[in-house]
Amino acid sequence: MGSDPFRIRDHVADFDNIVSEIVQASARARETLPMIADIAYGTGPSETVDLFFPAGHREGLPVHIFIHGGYWRMWSKREYSYVARPITDAGGIAVIVDYSLMPDVRMEVLVDQVFRAKAWVRDHISEHGGDPASITISGHSAGAHLASHLIYLSPPGTEIIGALLLGGLYDLRPLKSSFLQSEINLTEEEIERFTPLHHFHDPGCRVILAVGEQETNPFHTQMSAFSDVLRRQGVPVAEKVLRGRNHMSSVRDLGIAGTEANDVLLELLQSTTKPIAGRTT
Repeated sequence: MGSDPFRIRDHVADFDNIVSEIVQASARARETLPMIADIAYGTGPSETVDLFFPAGHREGLPVHIFIHGGYWRMWSKREYSYVARPITDAGGIAVIVDYSLMPDVRMEVLVDQVFRAKAWVRDHISEHGGDPASITISGHSAGAHLASHLIYLSPPGTEIIGALLLGGLYDLRPLKSSFLQSEINLTEEEIERFTPLHHFHDPGCRVILAVGEQETNPFHTQMSAFSDVLRRQGVPVAEKVLRGRNHMSSVRDLGIAGTEANDVLLELLQSTTKPIAGRTT
């Protein structure tokens, strides 16, 4: 029997080493970057965001929201603080989102939480020096799936002007026959309701879809299928295959200057935000 293409550990030989690098980089980010931790966007214990800031005066700064992966059932914003570094280096405010985990809650709770996190950013980021008219997002794996919900055409007014979706899951049905089903027990209703391929998306949002060259086949085919859907809907979309990278090294690279993933993130930030006075990139 062939290995499960969705069981990432089976296909990434240095999985634990990469996770260790990510955790250490996140600890350094929390120690060295200006930040405000655990701001509530709701009443639940996981309904918080961490804000990271560039040095200097804060007024009208671009804002970038990041949503972590973990197949909806593991990790937290704390492990992904490192993503804030390239954002703050570029002069923006980084918003790292936390959310509840399956199977303790169902998918609809997670989707509602990211909507409410985005609404908090829209309504309150100006209090922290951010520009609510200059919000971009990114997400990895399950986080890319959740982030895609924030660029739906309905309700109108997504507030998101650009998105980077990395190693995302845009068709939930294949997961029914994966190892994950015994852990999160996706229902037929959840598959139909929360599969991004089934929805209409905002043509006012520029989207970059990225995948590691060494990722298993479903991640490549799902990116292509989602790209086709977005293109038919009039959404400006670009695809990027990250050379020599797998599901974990690709997301690690978001925080490493000079890597393809980092360059793609910076491309999104620079192409969708206003120049920041006195700052070079």
